[in-house]
Amino acid sequence: MYTPEQVEEQKRAMYERMTPRRRRFVDRIGYENWDPFQAPFDPIDIRTDALGLTAHQLLNRYFKSLPAVPDPDYMQTLSEFMVMLVMNVEKVRPILEFADWYNARLKERGISIKPKTARAGGTQE
Repeated sequence: MYTPEQVEEQKRAMYERMTPRRRRFVDRIGYENWDPFQAPFDPIDIRTDALGLTAHQLLNRYFKSLPAVPDPDYMQTLSEFMVMLVMNVEKVRPILEFADWYNARLKERGISIKPKTARAGGTQE
């Protein structure tokens, strides 16, 4: 690939061609800490969860498992949740753990919560 000297030479050349505003940013984080060659983050549509599925794939599999099409608000909320799940599972872990706990309490009492589904004509069950 490139030698460390070549990388440093390229880095210095990039720094010298920068606008003063951009240089101030690099100076603030420290020239030695600045990595102009770092790889970009993965786009959200190719990030995957622990199962190796994207948010879109998770949603499709879940919706196929439902007996009827859920209402649009339900679908939107779930879509936002799936994106958070794929991006940072630690951020949604408390919600997942609470949902498991709450579902167990409901089952103990014989209670089942079914998702709202959209009826023909736009009304909801």
